[in-house]
Amino acid sequence: MQLDAIDMKILRILQKEGRIRSIDLAERVGLSPTPCARRVKMLEDEGVIKGYSAIVDQTKLGYMINIFVSVELEKQASENLKLFEEAIERFEEVVECYLMTGSQDFLLKVVAPDLMTFEKFLQEKLTRIPTIRAVRSRFALRSIVERNSLPNPLQQTGSKSQFTK
Repeated sequence: MQLDAIDMKILRILQKEGRIRSIDLAERVGLSPTPCARRVKMLEDEGVIKGYSAIVDQTKLGYMINIFVSVELEKQASENLKLFEEAIERFEEVVECYLMTGSQDFLLKVVAPDLMTFEKFLQEKLTRIPTIRAVRSRFALRSIVERNSLPNPLQQTGSKSQFTK
């Protein structure tokens, strides 16, 4: 799939203003409403736009701490990876999970209202997954950058973008 400058402009706007009215989006990207709606639909159909959601302030819901948890498995055999991934998907406290390179196998972002709740999560959920060798936790003091939009590849220098026509 090839994306042009208009597609990228649509994506930039939708990443920052997901609830923008279609007519306003079309005006801002310089298209009439119907062609703009076709482009948005194509971006959705191709999976470039995966969905729409609200950005919620976690502290307003009582999740006061972010914890980054490194997990090392006994072995990185495919059945161990699958078992771990299936278990993690059931834990709502885990808001992000990445398969990593290096000495840690997974990096989790966990939210909790307080340390006692996090300790309970560790003892009653995470460390009960049988394939785990080691768990290391780091607590975030505060967030410096939180972005919900990706950089524009058309503005990147040094290489041609795969998104241009």
